[in-house]
Parts: sequence; structure tokens; C-alpha cells
Amino acid sequence: MIVALPFISLLLLLILGIPIAFSLAGAGILGIWLVKGDWGIVMVFLRTVPVAAVANYDLTTIPMFLLMAYFSSSSGLAKDLYTAASNWLSQIRGGLAIATVFACGIFGAMSGASVAAAAVMSNIAMPNMRRFGYSEELAAGSVGVGATLDILIPPSVPMVIYGIATQTSIGQLLVAGVVPGIVLGILLALCIVIWVTISPSHAPKTESVPWGERWGSIGRIWPSLLLIAIVLALLYSGVATPTEVGAVGSFMAAGIGVAMGRLTWKGAIEALKETIKTSAMIFLILIGANIFGYYMTLSQIPQDVVEHVTAMHLNRWIIVIGITVVYFVISMFMDEIPLLLLTLPLSFPLVTSVGFDPVWFGVLSILMVAMGLVFPPVGMIAFVVSATAHVDLMKVYKGTSVLIIAIFMTTALVMIFPELALWLPRTMK
Repeated sequence: MIVALPFISLLLLLILGIPIAFSLAGAGILGIWLVKGDWGIVMVFLRTVPVAAVANYDLTTIPMFLLMAYFSSSSGLAKDLYTAASNWLSQIRGGLAIATVFACGIFGAMSGASVAAAAVMSNIAMPNMRRFGYSEELAAGSVGVGATLDILIPPSVPMVIYGIATQTSIGQLLVAGVVPGIVLGILLALCIVIWVTISPSHAPKTESVPWGERWGSIGRIWPSLLLIAIVLALLYSGVATPTEVGAVGSFMAAGIGVAMGRLTWKGAIEALKETIKTSAMIFLILIGANIFGYYMTLSQIPQDVVEHVTAMHLNRWIIVIGITVVYFVISMFMDEIPLLLLTLPLSFPLVTSVGFDPVWFGVLSILMVAMGLVFPPVGMIAFVVSATAHVDLMKVYKGTSVLIIAIFMTTALVMIFPELALWLPRTMK
């Protein structure tokens, strides 16, 4: 009963609509009190845990990555990327949807926040695809699933959260997402081609863009490509820490916006406000998750789970497949950051105890999270696309339910061929 009550209370608080940070904190406080039976000990935890949870230098990476994303958005870099991609691909059936996926992926190398990418690309891509007669299912699906690339391709805020929660190298985790991210982008494009081949009515019109306009659009995105190249080079070489990379990227994104005459004082202030707001939300979730984590440590739930599963002598792939299924189910009802913080204390010791690489499991976890972001009944990205682009939510789900096949396929490939995630980090200096 002591073990069950905090989890039951957490579920009830979430059902009542209490913010996830306060739900985790409330359930954790109840659990600590049940285990220790002394309110004074609970108060000691409440005095120390909040500071300990956020007094971590690595956490400064998060606001830096977020600031880079919001500066890039305010500077109109995402629109340039989409325009260039659509100019080169619009002459093939489904090309605008594929361009949306590629633009999301490239914007992901300047962002790391999938929800922000979904909001930005909904405003940019949806009107254009509607103008050329694309179905709302295909258009919304390509935006929604394409936006999940942002948490796989570096920089990635959830990867940073995973690294901090598991004491895994953040630099290696960020670089590990590059190859799987490219694979996912290619598979998404392939899924779109197959979809419109089977059902041409979803993408009826094509447009041949003059070569001069195509090359001109490439010329407008070179600052973005330079920013991406510098960010990836710094991460891969290890010359700078992830926090320093985020700071350099934010400065460059702002500088590009100013140089192009797009980033105004109002836009810069708005970017700072959004960064502070989102960072505060993430830090509150971290505090709540740490309080709940202390309860789990005191009750020895992770240790008991590892011992119980180990005693069953199961094949390690059965264990990881079981964890994958559980992640997928839970991710339907919870956003990526609280999901990682809530499940990692249980899943990470179990996975590493049977010999799996923590960096590989990090990529696998992010892929599981990506599924939940676009899958009903919650699917935060689906809600964002629906609200931003004024599309019926069921149509968004129809589109993402088709294209989510690409995420399933990428997950399977990463499980079958672990080197997809591990090869690049192993070549780092």
C-alpha cells in the first residue's frame, strides 16, 4: 500500500488537471511521509531538493538551446528553409509534404524543441499545402511527425534531460541522434511518397519552379546552414561544452536575424520571454520529479524491480522490448520531459544491468517519446498543429497515425543495428 498510494495519488492529480510538476511533487511528498512517517523529514527534503534539483551547471544548456530556437524562429530562418526545400521538391507529387519534413529536420538542428517547431512549421507550411490542394491529413501529419525530428537531431532538450537524469555524457547523446535523425527523415519522405502513390488525391497538384528561383532560395539559407555546421562541429569536436555550444548558437541566430533585418527589439524580447517561460516550466518539472525520485529511492522500488526482473532470467531483448512497449503506452498520456524523468529511475538501471549501452538507450527513449508526441489520446504536437493551423484534431491524428510508421521503422532499425546510434559518438574526440 505504501508503494501504491503515491502512484495512485499521482494519477488522480493528473486526471484532475493539476500541472505535472505539482502532481509529481505532491505524490512524492506523500510517498516520503509514508516511508519515513515523520513530517519533519519531509520538510528537510523540501528545503534541500528544489535547490539540488536545479543547481546543476549542465542545466544551463536548456535555456541556451531554447533561446537559439526562439531567435531562429523570430529571425524567419524556418521560413527560408521551407521555401528552399519546397522550391526543389514541389515538382514531384507530395513534394511539399517532404519539404516540410526536411525543413523540420534542418530547423531541428537550430532548435531542439519539437513543440516550438510544430507551431512554427504549422504557420509556414500548412497554408502553402492547402493552396496546392494537399489534404489536411497529409499536411498536418507531415508537420506533426516532421517536428519530432527536433528532439532527435542535436541540439535536443530531452536528450539533455536524459543525460542529466542518468549521468550520461550529454555531448555523446546529442551526437548519437544525428544518424537516426537522418534515417527517420528519409523514411518519412518514403512514407509520404508511398502514401500519395496509393492515394493521389491527398497531393493532387505539383508545381515546376524555375531554376533561378531554386538557386536563389539556396542562397538565402546559407546563414542557417553555417549556423548548423558550427553547432554540430563544436558538439562533435568537443571543443566546447553543450552549454557553450548553445550560447554560441543563440548569439549566431540573433546575429543572423539582425544582419538580415528581421530580428527586431520586440522579437528579441519576445524570444527572451518565451525562453524564460519554457525554462521555468522545465525546471519546475525537474523539481517535482526529483521529489518523487527521492520517494522512489527511499522505497527502493528501482532496486526491487531490477532484482525481480534479473531473477526471472529473461533474454535481455525481451526486457528492452517490454520497456519499449511500456514507454509507448505511457507516452500516449504524458509529455516527453515528465515521461523521461518519471520512468528513467526504473528503466535505466534495468537496461544497463543487462548490458545495454546508456547512449543507445537514450536514442531509443527519445524515439519512444517521439511516438507519444503525435499519437492519441494526448499527443502534444498533434494538439499544437490542430490549434495553430486550425485543423480538426481527428484529421491530425489520421495523418500522424500513417506517418508514425516511419518512427516504428527507425526504432526497429536502431534496435537491430545499434551502431546507427553508437558509431558517431565513438568517433568523437
